[in-house]
Amino acid sequence: MRGLYPKVIVGVVAAAAAVGVGVAVSVPAGAVANARDAEDGAFPFAVKFLMTDIPKADGTTYDSACSGALIDPQWVITAGHCFHDVNRKPVSGTTPYATTAIVGRTDDADTGEGHELEVVEVRQSPVNDIAVVKLAEPVDDVRPLALRSAAPRPGEVLVLAGWGQESADATEPATHLQVGKVQVHDVQENITTVTGSWPSADTSACPTDSGAPYFENGPDGDELVAVESGGPECPHSRPETTSRVDVVAEWIQNQINES
Repeated sequence: MRGLYPKVIVGVVAAAAAVGVGVAVSVPAGAVANARDAEDGAFPFAVKFLMTDIPKADGTTYDSACSGALIDPQWVITAGHCFHDVNRKPVSGTTPYATTAIVGRTDDADTGEGHELEVVEVRQSPVNDIAVVKLAEPVDDVRPLALRSAAPRPGEVLVLAGWGQESADATEPATHLQVGKVQVHDVQENITTVTGSWPSADTSACPTDSGAPYFENGPDGDELVAVESGGPECPHSRPETTSRVDVVAEWIQNQINES
């Protein structure tokens, strides 16, 4: 899922060496849209969603995927368009189709690591392409990603970690968590655009990258700044659209507190 509808996270990166922001990566065996394989155990809050039997208006179904980030032991943030009706309209309430969230795993082959949990509820942001979803059970051995209250800053470097496809025409999401960096390009009321810069200028999100977290990787810990929403066909070096977290941080906390 991507663009106006599901696109799960792919690694977008920005001048790591030049900026000196530490990101655990390794030489890729097969990068996702010019990202890098994350080192084992890196960014355990990064979530892979697998959706099955998503209904279409013609009565048929299909499977898809998205990315997200654990922001509370029982809640994950992602793109709102990852959960929609047959007309592609984002929906709240009971999960509209079977969705499994994989938390705390870096590689699909490591089935003994992390958690596979059912997504039981969806709540859509009132102002941008963000949703928070509730897991069937809390995850108590992964530190959630904190929400940053400050707005994105033009020129700021953010890390992107997710499970997007290797290219626009790939048929499956990545089997290993991808990581990269991007630079904030333009900050608008509810969204911000970013461009890739490490490991290359065309490092970019791909299909099944929707909902991937863009976060600040600082000395005091990681803080979520935005989530993947959509952009041109990958790989590309043009602006990618992300949804700002700071403008809905209070709303997100209210959803968690009310649950």
